[in-house]
Amino acid sequence: MIRFIEDRQEKMKISREVLEALTQWFEVEESREQYIRESADQPFWAAFENDVPAGFLCLKQTGDATVELAVMGVKKEFHRNGYGRRLFAAAKDYAVQKGNSFMQVKTVRSGMYEDYDITNEFYRSVGFRELEVLADYWDEANPCQIYVMNLKSAIGTIETRHSYRGRFSEKAVPREDLEAIARCGIDAPSGCNKQTTDLIVVDDKETLDKIKGLIDPPVAQTAPAMIVVLSRRINAYRDRCFATQDYSAAIENMLLAIVELGYQSCWYEGHITDDDRICDKIAAVLGVPDDYDVVCILPVGKAEDDFHAPSKKPFAERVRFNHFEGR
Repeated sequence: MIRFIEDRQEKMKISREVLEALTQWFEVEESREQYIRESADQPFWAAFENDVPAGFLCLKQTGDATVELAVMGVKKEFHRNGYGRRLFAAAKDYAVQKGNSFMQVKTVRSGMYEDYDITNEFYRSVGFRELEVLADYWDEANPCQIYVMNLKSAIGTIETRHSYRGRFSEKAVPREDLEAIARCGIDAPSGCNKQTTDLIVVDDKETLDKIKGLIDPPVAQTAPAMIVVLSRRINAYRDRCFATQDYSAAIENMLLAIVELGYQSCWYEGHITDDDRICDKIAAVLGVPDDYDVVCILPVGKAEDDFHAPSKKPFAERVRFNHFEGR
């Protein structure tokens, strides 16, 4: 289990327990004590197995849009159980939510010590890339390898995007950001280029309040903006219509753009297209013509609540190469 820890004393207790069990990496007492002290004031995640701390990770803000993986450790008896990757995934989610563009981490250059070679391999495996080596940053025996990660890459955005159903900040979403998100939607592929998907971007408070008042059970009530997705059934050829594929591609493009720009959202479709036809009531408020269907709403705003990615089935359980193998 991964938990976000806020209590300063608990942070220091966990970091001390883990780092003192990892003297191969943290043998210098002065440095180890500094990590423990600083951990109390940093964003902090801990991994637990049967309520026993297995590892932890801290982040440090180093610039307006840059964050550093300040310290991370997993007890040796818990290595290769996925705790390191899950800690990193939670921290990366957090960094993206806070609008950061880059993450860095410092370690000892590969080829110096076997234990640090394992560390380097882990950082590369989760997506870090070598930036430079500072030979005299620490000392001659410990050349500092700096790794960096672009948190705004397409693959990185896909990995960190997931549905957000929490509270949004009241801060308005700039019109230029909403336009950028909408443009990503209409730039999505369309079956036979029929372009069956249109959008209505809603950032007027009075109109938003009318829409929110129609949604029962209520969702996205604090969102400062919303994108309403419209679809038209236009046949591509013969009786084949790809409207569903078209708007699905447009929605996914917009969800990724929303995260890329530092916001959060959730794909609400079934909630509004069920038997009560909330979608039709929204269409009436927005003056949508009869030949369009409202198929989805996407709230847009800055997240106020912490959240983490849901658990996923293992890669090998869902992806196969060349043929389907029985389980």
